[in-house]
Order: sequence, then structure tokens, then C-alpha cells
Amino acid sequence: MKRIAIGILVIAVLGLGAAYAFQKPIGMAIVQRAAEAAPGRDALAGLADGLHLGLCGTGSPMPNPHRAGPCNVVIAGDQVLVIDMGEGGNRNLNLMGISAARVDALLLTHFHSDHIDGIGPLMLYHWTRGASAAPLPVYGPQGVEQVVAGFNAAYAPDKTYRVAHHGEAVVPSSGGGATARPFTMTGTRAVVLQGGGLTVTAFTVDHDPVEPAVGYRFDYRGRAVCISGDTAKSANLIAVCKGADIIVHDALQPRMVEDIRAAFAAKGDANTAKIFADIQDYHASPEQAAESAQDAGARLLVLSHLVPPLPRAYLYPAFLGEAPARFGGDIVVGEDGMLFSLPPDSDTITRRQLM
Repeated sequence: MKRIAIGILVIAVLGLGAAYAFQKPIGMAIVQRAAEAAPGRDALAGLADGLHLGLCGTGSPMPNPHRAGPCNVVIAGDQVLVIDMGEGGNRNLNLMGISAARVDALLLTHFHSDHIDGIGPLMLYHWTRGASAAPLPVYGPQGVEQVVAGFNAAYAPDKTYRVAHHGEAVVPSSGGGATARPFTMTGTRAVVLQGGGLTVTAFTVDHDPVEPAVGYRFDYRGRAVCISGDTAKSANLIAVCKGADIIVHDALQPRMVEDIRAAFAAKGDANTAKIFADIQDYHASPEQAAESAQDAGARLLVLSHLVPPLPRAYLYPAFLGEAPARFGGDIVVGEDGMLFSLPPDSDTITRRQLM
């Protein structure tokens, strides 16, 4: 047995040595295989007609290596709309096989930094991946003009470099950047996009002191998805999202956040402790999100913009708390890369992972 063990060890050492000796050619071969596979990654090519919801970011401003900032993508027929673009959202779209060149518009729920700080990469990829001759349309309530103007100004030097480097055929100078498409909320809801069988309705939510703040409802071929944006429990969300198949709702577990606040306070970090106290009053808890989904008659509740970060699924039951008892449908704790598909004129909802 001792000789066998020594033999296995020798083989392992020789194998390891060979791997290091051929590290350069092996590495080049791996990269070549990856390069050959990459251009064929198109998740939209195989999608059947219907309403599809992708989660390109389920995190929050709190650091989490497994979750990008807030980002959702809705596909309705051949229309592709992104809702909010947090840090890492564009990276995840690519990993999911959804090219930014295919994005028809970005819709913003509000202008908190974690919902807009990924706009720059999305603008760049929208332009360079498809030789777009027009800027990316960005819809949002009043104030979106200032946000878009800021990103355009920040990326203006980069735009000149890329045109000079790659040429008009690859990166037309008429493209690049973004165009603001503001809308005004004179009431609690407003249709902001309509066409190709899709109706997009913006509705006001409660995210005080952030104003304006909206959510969106998407209706296509008898199916409906609502995305809350950031909000405390909102009566208007319940009213506008009646009968929706899926509600994507932000969720903050106050018991967990209070523990974090207390820990910072105990260490003498009063500033951070105050922030963790303040954020508890303008986000819904999982239980409140469940109550809203129940009152709206939704079939599925997807929790996103998760606070605090959840590094492992083992923590999901603690995060959910009493939410399952307050909603008669299924609850999904959102994860980056999830795709939900809703075939036309049916009750079916399927789910798969794109990354």
C-alpha cells in the first residue's frame, strides 16, 4: 500500500509539473476555445414570443461579489427594455447572453446612485456592439435630463477617442451616449411607452424623501409584470399591479439591518449606524412585499434589491421571515441571471438560469 501511495504521489507531482511546463500553450488553447464560443452566445435567439423577465442585478449599494446593483430586463416580442442600471448590470447582461446592442431603451425608476451608476458601460456597449447610429434612449421622470447630461459629459472625451481609433463604420459619431426621454407624472400612473403589443405604465411609489420615484407595469399579450423600484409598502403599487403575473419588489429585512446598525453603533461608528437606521423606513420588508403581492393578486413574488447582502441561499429563510405565510403564491429570492418566461394568454411561468 505504501508503494502504491508513493506511486500515486509521484504521478501527481509529474502531472502538476507537466501542467506548469505547458502552462502557456494550454492557456492559449483555453482562450482560443472561449473566443470561438463567445460570439455565438445569444440568449434572445431562442426565446419564444411572450413576456420575459431577466434579473441582471439583485443587489444594493452594500458590497456583494455575487450580485450586481439593481437591474432588470424585460423582453416582449422583439422589444428589449432595461429597467435601472446599477453597477455591474451591463456585465451581467453580457454574461446572460443579452447584448446591449439589442436594448431599445433604459427606464429609470429614480435617481439614487445605485440605480444609475452602471449607465456608462451600457451606453458604451449599446454603441460599440451594434454600430448604433443613435444614442441610447433613457426614460425616466423629471430629472432624467440632468442624469443623462452628466453621463454624456463624462463620456465625451472617450467618444472622440473611439471614433478616431475605430472609424465611423464601426462607431458612428451620431451614436454613443444617451438621449433623455422625460415624462411627467400628473397623477398616480401614466402610460409612457406603447407599441408592438406592449404597454408600459409608470406608477408613483413611496420612497420619501426621493421624489419622483416610480415603478413600472409591463403588459404584453395577456401577461403582466410589475417592477417596484425602491419603495416602502405602497397602496398605489397594489392598485396598479392588480392581476400581475409577477411582481418584482425591493426587500429589506429590518431585523437583520437593525443588528448591523447596532454593531456599528457599538464600535463607535455613529455615522454608518445612522445610515443603517435611516434606510429602514423607505424600503419594504419581505413581509410587506408579500402582503402587497397578496393584495394585488399576483401569481409570483420575486424579491430583489436585497438588503442586507445574502452570500448564501442558506440565509434565505431567515431573510424571508414571515413572508411565506402572508402570500398565497410562490416567493423567489432573486439571484443574478434568473430568467422568467410567460407564454402569451396562459398562466404558465417558467424559470431558468442564464449565468
